[in-house]
Amino acid sequence: MYGPLQNAKRLLRCGAALALAFLLCAGPRSFAAEVSGTGRMLVPVGHTVGIKLFSRGVLVVKLSDGGTPAKECGLQTGDVIVKCGGVTVRSTEQFQSLLQKTGEEPTDLQVRRGSQNMTLSVSPEPNEQGGYSIGAWIRDSMAGIGTVTYYDPDTGDFGALGHGITDVDTALLMPFSSGSILPSTVKAVKKGAAGDAGELRGDFDLTQDLGDLSANTESGIFGTVEESPAVWQTSQALPAASAGEVRPGPATILSNVEGDEVRSYDIEILKVVPGAADSRNMVLSVTDPELIAATGGIVQGMSGSPILQNGKLVGAVTHVLLNDPTKGYGIFIENMLNAAK
Repeated sequence: MYGPLQNAKRLLRCGAALALAFLLCAGPRSFAAEVSGTGRMLVPVGHTVGIKLFSRGVLVVKLSDGGTPAKECGLQTGDVIVKCGGVTVRSTEQFQSLLQKTGEEPTDLQVRRGSQNMTLSVSPEPNEQGGYSIGAWIRDSMAGIGTVTYYDPDTGDFGALGHGITDVDTALLMPFSSGSILPSTVKAVKKGAAGDAGELRGDFDLTQDLGDLSANTESGIFGTVEESPAVWQTSQALPAASAGEVRPGPATILSNVEGDEVRSYDIEILKVVPGAADSRNMVLSVTDPELIAATGGIVQGMSGSPILQNGKLVGAVTHVLLNDPTKGYGIFIENMLNAAK
């Protein structure tokens, strides 16, 4: 799974567990006049997709034990290495190749740490494989399954997850370079239970892209498709609600928890939290007996499931409470659209 456990209630982001390489879980148009719930029409989707994302630079996820060149030069977990010896770093393989060319000679690493940029000097050392290394575990990509929230038939833009893709080891937002979404089918469900997160299990084809990603943000991932898949076209376009239109009370979510079928399930919005700084604007409770029987409530992979209320698209499911999988959180669609800008 990715995303940290938070607070005493043990909160878990319910997107897919994403990791590739070491571990295996909108467009730039202006929407200012449209996100107020007074005109933007969006198709609520609710279907899962495969997601692959490539980072900008390589993320340091762990430092080896003992004294290592990485520690000696000041490298830290969570740093992003963007250049090595003046050459832009694009993958883990390329970075390792650059170190082999350097040998034991000192070389500069251009590093991004949070909002700061810095240059560190590192001297690689010989390893047991006959090459050179610095004693750092790095990652350049992630892959997994999540749910598409909306599709704009006028622009081809889509939004998914309702929260960002974070690294499984550091819990930091993955620095975005490029990515795409892929066709996905749900094959099985691991039901959630108190203290044990459930998940959707499915297949997706890494060789077939549905559309390109353009951003990985704290409020979701965004991109465009040239043509929407047929499985996205099971609902009519609905008005996008403003945050002020969302009310406690009955609502529904659209979710794909079996095969290619997207179904509507009953939920209750228990509380609205307009001032929440992250993707926890609504407290949700699953009330639909069929969804509870199938999944136990909210599970990983359901992140992004659109929330509908009073004929409008109001938001997306984002988190599940580990001590009660029938309850979780959601984000306002207005916040997703603002992040997509």
